[in-house]
Formats: sequence, structure tokens, C-alpha cells
Amino acid sequence: MQQVRNLSCVIAAAALLMSGPGAAAEDALKLMIAPQKAWDAAVPELGQQAGIFKKHGVVLDLQYADDGGEVEQPVISGDVDVGVGSGIMGVLRAYAKGGAPLRIIGASTTGSASYWYVASTSPVKTIKDIAGKTIAYPTGGEVNRFDVFDLMDRYRVKARPVPMASPAATLSSVMAGRIDVGWATAPFGVDEIEKGEIRVIARGNDVPKIRERTARVMIANASVLQKRGDAVARFLAGYRETLDWMYSNPDALKRYAEFAGVSESFARRLRDEFFTKDVLSPNNIMGFNAIVKDAVTLKYITAPLSKNQTAELVQIPDGAGKAKSIGGWFRALSPTSP
Repeated sequence: MQQVRNLSCVIAAAALLMSGPGAAAEDALKLMIAPQKAWDAAVPELGQQAGIFKKHGVVLDLQYADDGGEVEQPVISGDVDVGVGSGIMGVLRAYAKGGAPLRIIGASTTGSASYWYVASTSPVKTIKDIAGKTIAYPTGGEVNRFDVFDLMDRYRVKARPVPMASPAATLSSVMAGRIDVGWATAPFGVDEIEKGEIRVIARGNDVPKIRERTARVMIANASVLQKRGDAVARFLAGYRETLDWMYSNPDALKRYAEFAGVSESFARRLRDEFFTKDVLSPNNIMGFNAIVKDAVTLKYITAPLSKNQTAELVQIPDGAGKAKSIGGWFRALSPTSP
């Protein structure tokens, strides 16, 4: 019996040696990501496929949700460590109203992939031509429904806003001639753009008020950030390196096309026309004060965050395992950090 136990110990030791030092050093992080197969949400998937996160000593367990609103609760409950693609307004509400144990660790999308379009046969050629025309805006989502008014204000034109229930219903109405200008968010409608059935006349990022605000964020459970801040910092380092690779290596388009089930041409248009690299930068939460003000106006929160609340909520790890707050200060992430 003693010989059997000794043999087991030898086998276990050999297996550990064969696994190599890198395997033992890797930290596992569970992620909830939304929406699945979107270009801006594909960074963890593509980086893991390319072995980039492994280089930073992190292995990712990837789970997906249909919408950013489904990301917060798994992070709050601790079922996952990190969420990617959560709407910033929802995060503010959860933190301010319920004292939820979540922290913003970076941006996932700044600006918008929204756009306005017309049928290819439409006489509308430029945004100035929409004066007096009907233009769609979404009924769902308090934030996006104001985009059309920001667009008109930006170009000083007066169109006739019409509420529409969904992008699909909007497209049908545009193609049937019931509405002049449609509204959508990529990747919806990119197939029709590719086929020449519709023509883009303006993009959300043409409007400074839209372009200069972070819309979706990455969040972490507060306990995870406190106890495993180094692993979160290395995840962010891998995320940044993956972004560099996605915008410089042709293999990234091929991998994304296979992952999302689209053509490489579709993937290239999505990346180059709707998700330029700066849109996906995790480094800064842009327009935070204006976002908080809108959150109060839209009744997501009852009052602006205090300076201390902002410093607690927004903690963006840099490559050195430190966190940068909105106020610009730094502190080490450690088990003793408040």
C-alpha cells in the first residue's frame, strides 16, 4: 500500500512539472459579456483565442448575456468576477440606489455605433435634407431616444421625430416609404448597407454630445477588485493588447468573422466604419459628470454622486496594478484597500 501511495505522489509531481510554471501562475476570471458576438464585446473572446490573456497570466471563463442590463446582477452577486458591456446608467443606478458592491474598472464602448439612414432610392442625400422629413427614434431606452434631438441640434435642422418600437420595424417602415429616415445601431442594418439597399446619412459619433460620452463599461465585484486586484489589472493589460492586435492584425478580422458568423467584408466595415479603435479604449470614462447629470434628470439616481462616491465607484487599473479614479489620483490595489 505504501508503494502505491509513493507512486501516486511521483505521478502527481510529474504532472505538475509537465504542466509548466505558466499554468500554475494563471488566474481564472469569470466574465459576463453583452451583447454576444458584437465587435465591441468580442475583445475577451478574440484575445483568449489569440493567446494574449494567457501571456498576462489570466484565463477567462466567458459567459454571455443578450443585453447590458443582464450583466450587473451576476457581478453584484459574485457569480462572475467581471462584467463587460454594462450600460453606465444602469451601473450608476445600482450603485447609488442599492449600494451595490460593483466598481467600474474601464470603458467598453465610448460614443455610439448608432446611425441614421435612408432607402437607397431616397432623394435625401445629406443631413441637411432631412428638414421637414420624418425621422425615427427608439421608444425603448431613455438615453438613446434623445439622440435624434441632439442630431438636429448639432446640424440645426428641424425634422419630425417619430417613435419606433424596434430597428426591424423601423427598417420596414423606411423601405415601405412610411418614414423618411431610419435609426439603428450596428451591426443591425450592416447587411443592407453592404447590399446597397440603404444609405447612411449621419452617425451618432458625428454628434459631439454622443461621441464624447462613455456608454458601456466594464465592472468588477468590489470584493474581487479588493482581493484580486492584480489579476484584474492583468486582465486590463491583456484587454489593451488585444485591442492593439484587433486593429493591426488581419487575422483578427478572420477570427471575428468565424466567431460571429459573418463575412470578413462585414467584419471590416463594422470595425472601420462603426467601431474605430478609440471607441473601444478602456482607459477613460468620458463625460462622466454630464452622464451623472443626465442620470439624475432621467431619474436613474436621485442626486449627483459625491466626490468620495465617484472615487469609490470608478477605479481603472493600469498596467502597474494601480487604479485611476475620475479625480486623477492613484492608489495600489491590495487586500487592505477600502
